[in-house]
Amino acid sequence: MPERTSLRIAFTNIPRRLWAGGYNYQRNLFEVLNRHSPGTVVPVLFAGTADDPGEIAVLAGIPGVEVVRSPVFDHAATGLARATDLARAIVFGLDAPAVAAFTASQIDMVFESARFFGWRLPFPAVAWFPDFQHRLLPHLFSRRAYWRRDLGFRVQIASGRHIMLSSATALGDLKRFYPGNSNGVSVVRFATEPPASLLATQPSDVIAHYGLPSRYFYLPNQFWRHKNHQIVVDALDLLKSRGLDVVVAASGSTQDFRESGLFERTMSEVRSRGLDMNFKHLGMIPLDHVYALLRASMALINPSECEGWSTTVEEAKSFGVPTILSDIDVHREQTEGGARYFGIRDSEALADHLSEVAQSSDHATIRNLLPNLEERVKAFVADFVRLTADVMQTAGIR
Repeated sequence: MPERTSLRIAFTNIPRRLWAGGYNYQRNLFEVLNRHSPGTVVPVLFAGTADDPGEIAVLAGIPGVEVVRSPVFDHAATGLARATDLARAIVFGLDAPAVAAFTASQIDMVFESARFFGWRLPFPAVAWFPDFQHRLLPHLFSRRAYWRRDLGFRVQIASGRHIMLSSATALGDLKRFYPGNSNGVSVVRFATEPPASLLATQPSDVIAHYGLPSRYFYLPNQFWRHKNHQIVVDALDLLKSRGLDVVVAASGSTQDFRESGLFERTMSEVRSRGLDMNFKHLGMIPLDHVYALLRASMALINPSECEGWSTTVEEAKSFGVPTILSDIDVHREQTEGGARYFGIRDSEALADHLSEVAQSSDHATIRNLLPNLEERVKAFVADFVRLTADVMQTAGIR
């Protein structure tokens, strides 16, 4: 048989409703690999039978992507890796059902994201650590959730996985929280390049569909506690007391498995403060609507307390959309000082930024992809491909 030149990498599906950033990350990775390095990597996506057919169809429609549907991967639909999967992988050293599926699909390498397939995994593997939120914000995790996540990281490190991080900030966290490991580590900063099909929708139509004014701020974060929506509500309240009405359009999943009822309590507070017309939550909306609202917004807001490398900030950079961001290290790294920053508890500073931008933007602007985007995306693809080649070489396979 002739030697295969393409590297077949197993990915597991990340449901968008559970982690939109993760879903968008993989979709974007598959798109840009095909666009800028076709044939080098074949992403083989393993999805559960309960995963959303529409989301899977989008990924399957990307040239070069193969999809395998199997109940072995149904755990993702719950949002938590099944305890039995992790226990089997640790005790027996192998998640045998998953490995059988990988073997049947002639996989060369496994990309582990929030799932450990065992220290006896017969394939080279990359463990993606998106961030170290449980160590940075431990109060947001139950004791069980904290230790499940920490154990997962520790067994991946102990199993010699090559670790992929998305920022130098995360690299510093890895060294601080898990010192002394000898694993190979790569920092691969991602860049986003949405396909033309997602940019064909007219922003004016989307704005009218959701009943938004022509000038608004956009907050496309899932409604999780660490995403810090509360500070935006507080800032809007301050602005209202100053006699300034601005609108923040928010979108994303409203479910936080760690804190049920968070969205309902926050929206109740929005209503009690009389901010119904200022903080408008649109729910989980189609991706083409996300891009339309981003491109036409006065600025993107990301008030998050923790990020590994923000997908929403990266998407704003792709279009040159101004950003108003929490003053955390990774946001500084990601924007190289080119944003407006506020402390994660400083609602007054956020209110000041919103006021200044709102009063300096006198007309609506719809932005297109920046000309320097391709250079950043090619660098991302080259870094990822280099990582995979290094892992295979270290394993003595290529």
